[in-house]
Amino acid sequence: MGTGREERPGPVGETGRAVGEGSGSAEGAEPAGGAGSAGRSPALRARLAEIIRFGLVGGVNTGTFFGFYLLLHPWMPYLAANSIAFVLSMIGSFFLNTYFTYRTRPTWKKFALFPLANLTNFVVQSTGLFVLVTWVGMDERIAPLVAAVVAIPFTYLISQRILVPRGTGAATAASGPSGPGSETDERQPSRLA
Repeated sequence: MGTGREERPGPVGETGRAVGEGSGSAEGAEPAGGAGSAGRSPALRARLAEIIRFGLVGGVNTGTFFGFYLLLHPWMPYLAANSIAFVLSMIGSFFLNTYFTYRTRPTWKKFALFPLANLTNFVVQSTGLFVLVTWVGMDERIAPLVAAVVAIPFTYLISQRILVPRGTGAATAASGPSGPGSETDERQPSRLA
């Protein structure tokens, strides 16, 4: 009624029910591919939660970086202050991202790789700082903050590759561990959610 399509009884199968009834094709039933569609929703929620946590950590990390930069800038050139502030805030970022964002265990290997992965972030941020100060004429006290914001997407992608073992992204984490000894065992249960 009101759907614009004519209702016709379908062929009857062996069970006495119309063929297609209860198979996802009836009105109000789950759409085709329902199991796959329902499986994506928790994965999307897990990924969104991870991105939100990353954003929160990024805000704390950017504030820490900027505070160190402002403390160091009066005592040294702006690029040197930027470098030292970056290293100090990156150490804090490593622990916040492992424990809070990706909920994985920090290891010495990850700690050693994290700065290498953030080299791209450092290059983007330092180049942005240089361009903003030298070519755009932006104030040396404000430019690092703008450059740090531009580098955020790079940091997310790189840190996820380093800190989250292969096969344990947000989608896998939402579905749970796949068995003892699997890489997903490295994920910690959510203590902060």
